[in-house]
Amino acid sequence: MNPLPAGRVVVIKASLQLTADQEKHWPAIEEAIRSRAKERQTRVANSATRVTEQRERSPIEILRDRNPVEFLNRRSDALAQRAGELKKLAGAWQPLYQTLSADQKRRLGFLAVYTLREVKDALEQRRNQAEDDEEDSDF
Repeated sequence: MNPLPAGRVVVIKASLQLTADQEKHWPAIEEAIRSRAKERQTRVANSATRVTEQRERSPIEILRDRNPVEFLNRRSDALAQRAGELKKLAGAWQPLYQTLSADQKRRLGFLAVYTLREVKDALEQRRNQAEDDEEDSDF
């Protein structure tokens, strides 16, 4: 697993201060997080490959050969995969969540908001970097 999700796993688990009884639910959650991170890495690698292939073609070729139906199918498949991953993650969290105290639930809620904000910022930073790379390659 990439260090960022691995670090999040450690922080989440430590922040929740699980009891011995709650601890038995943790392996399924950790596996779901790891699986989701691995699938995300695969998606990013596939996307990078497509971008590299596009850079080898002229803009006219790219526009001429666009297939919107293929794009919609590819996008639909990606969204379905991500939905399945989220369902698996939610299913893994459900048994533990039912045992959490009110304080643990508040901490988990805070961590969820913080993580979502962190992911959003990372995506924005990656998009900006891609735009900068694209502008640099034009010269």
